[in-house]
Amino acid sequence: MGRALQQARIAAGLTVDDVSSATRVRLAIVHAIEADDFGPCGGAVYARGHIRNLARAVHLDPEPLVAQYDAEHGGRPAPTPAAPLFEAERIRPERRGPNWTAAMVAAIVVVIGFVGFTAVKGGDGGSDSKSQLAEGSTPAASKAASPAPTKDKPTDPAPEPTDSAIAAAPQDKVTVQVSAPNGRSWISAKDHNGRMLFDGLLDKGQSKTFQDSAKINLILGDAGAIELYVNGKKIEDNFRPGAVERLTYTKGDPVAG
Repeated sequence: MGRALQQARIAAGLTVDDVSSATRVRLAIVHAIEADDFGPCGGAVYARGHIRNLARAVHLDPEPLVAQYDAEHGGRPAPTPAAPLFEAERIRPERRGPNWTAAMVAAIVVVIGFVGFTAVKGGDGGSDSKSQLAEGSTPAASKAASPAPTKDKPTDPAPEPTDSAIAAAPQDKVTVQVSAPNGRSWISAKDHNGRMLFDGLLDKGQSKTFQDSAKINLILGDAGAIELYVNGKKIEDNFRPGAVERLTYTKGDPVAG
């Protein structure tokens, strides 16, 4: 397993530092796994997670490697057995007869309500003044019920810059949009201070937009699957599929560093 991960990393043009930065797996653990030493991982659960992360970073299918690890290290723990069927049957609530007391109370409430409704309906005929008063008060009640317009509206979270926003990119900043129309690729983006803006996989059809006051540093794991717009202009590149590219863009005309 370690030899396969090491060869795939070298074929992808990545260093151990690149893989460690992409997966957040420490350098010592990456070196140990490539030497088939899983002791520093801290347990089988962590070892499986590290194998999956390293395999994805170097474009390998992680499942065969995890299966090989399980075969060589005792396999996965046995699942907890389900509770016996008779346990569920035993806790099933017993059936009860109809609640006649509640039915009688409901019937009495219905009768009292019907009598009261009839009495109120009969008294409405001679209450013209009350009806007029009620009708006269309707507009005021409706007017009072209408909600007063509020001036303060909740502020919506600022969305990512769209294509039109990128086309009008500010001159005092560098704006980079990374799209994956042709397949997925691992990408890493940092600002001019070295702060990580994004580090992970970009699936097919997804895009990310980054902005900084000075420059954006990019690493593309599969540059052939990537489409770039820098400062509102499309980068016409000839990146080969599977090629690893390290790019730097600054303000003004987009020229890769």
